Amino acid sequence: MERETKSTAPGGGNEEKNTSGGSQRIVDFGAAVSRSERGNIYTLTIVGQVEGHQVLPETVKSTKYEHVMPLLASLEQDEEVDGVLLLLNTVGGDIEAGLGIAELIAGMRKPTVSLVLGGGHSIGVPLAVAPKVSMIVPSASMTIHPVRMNGTVIAAPQTFSYFERIQERIVSFVAKNSRISEKKFLSLMLKTGEMAADVGSVIYGEEAVNLGLIDRIGGLGDALDSLYDQIARARQDKDLAAVR
Repeated sequence: MERETKSTAPGGGNEEKNTSGGSQRIVDFGAAVSRSERGNIYTLTIVGQVEGHQVLPETVKSTKYEHVMPLLASLEQDEEVDGVLLLLNTVGGDIEAGLGIAELIAGMRKPTVSLVLGGGHSIGVPLAVAPKVSMIVPSASMTIHPVRMNGTVIAAPQTFSYFERIQERIVSFVAKNSRISEKKFLSLMLKTGEMAADVGSVIYGEEAVNLGLIDRIGGLGDALDSLYDQIARARQDKDLAAVR
């Protein structure tokens, strides 16, 4: 995980009025809504770097937290959206922005599924485990490493204490939203001898599942099936509640 001021988020955020329902829709590059009898699914991509409080250069592909956060809040309240599919291919980025997005996803009541494609590195790990079900393709990788900071760092005990507390927040969140223990995740984060000139671990699809970090191996069809199953159960629970 990096305490970076650089990060990524889905492209621009344009709003469109829905003349039929009167509700607002947010249309982002890299996002789409698919509709079927089984349910309406909003697909959201987290790509490149997760952008935080500082703007990244135009040449860097990024996901902007100021676009994703209100979008997630809107999706949670949109009655026409039944579930959210999160597609991840990120190198990581700003910790506070990434963790904030992950907390929003974890707090959603609607069905959610993540699918790690390519990579879910650094702060991408909390984002990957935040949905109700997490999946990864066999070829995808995930980099787990300690908190780092770019730029000037004040060499004082308080700085290192701050790093440690941020790290504790990340470890706690990941353990809470997956099947991996805090102790095991921290050991992966602090592992030596695996990464050149760095501390940490790189794990791949099946290994991530075996460690309990990700729920299961799967592809796009598996992720959609999981979402539709969640939607069906949610509808069933709603019908039962209405009968009562």
